Amino acid sequence: MPTISTAKILIISTNGFEQSELEVPRDTLRDHGATVHVATLDGQSIMGWDTDDWGREAEADAKLSEIDPAEYDALVLPGGQINPDLLRVEQDVIDTIRTFHKAGKPVAAICHAPWLLVEADILKGRKATSYPSIKTDVMNAGAEWVDETVVADAGIITSRNPGDLDAFVAKIVDAVEAGTQDRDAA
Repeated sequence: MPTISTAKILIISTNGFEQSELEVPRDTLRDHGATVHVATLDGQSIMGWDTDDWGREAEADAKLSEIDPAEYDALVLPGGQINPDLLRVEQDVIDTIRTFHKAGKPVAAICHAPWLLVEADILKGRKATSYPSIKTDVMNAGAEWVDETVVADAGIITSRNPGDLDAFVAKIVDAVEAGTQDRDAA
């Protein structure tokens, strides 16, 4: 099982990601020694959303279609309203999420990013949280929705909003160091 300092972590995102929900996990995990790659649909930089307007650009490390999930220890999905809504109709994104899930690797989604877990159909029988506006979507996908800072259920990690980032990243570190997870339904 890897330590966080030797782990390789993938972040998938596109334009309209919540600024802090990409930057804090990326930078904090890198500070812990992990190799963190940001993959975008076209391999180009993407623009964040910060509070009520466009934010800063995030550099891409790779094009999603050129990524091999077997090379990574965990997957992180930042939220924001725009980013996950655009990504949930991209088959490569959904297939990548399912690949990580089937391999028992940690899959972490914050804010609106659990929409991607809904689309990948991996929440049934799990406990999860999200931004409150998608609570019904998460419940309709078969999850038990709870209003908690961070929820981890068999390696699926969810959080509600940017205020939960410290707990979210800490739980990602714990999950990576715990290794792969059994994904039998809860």
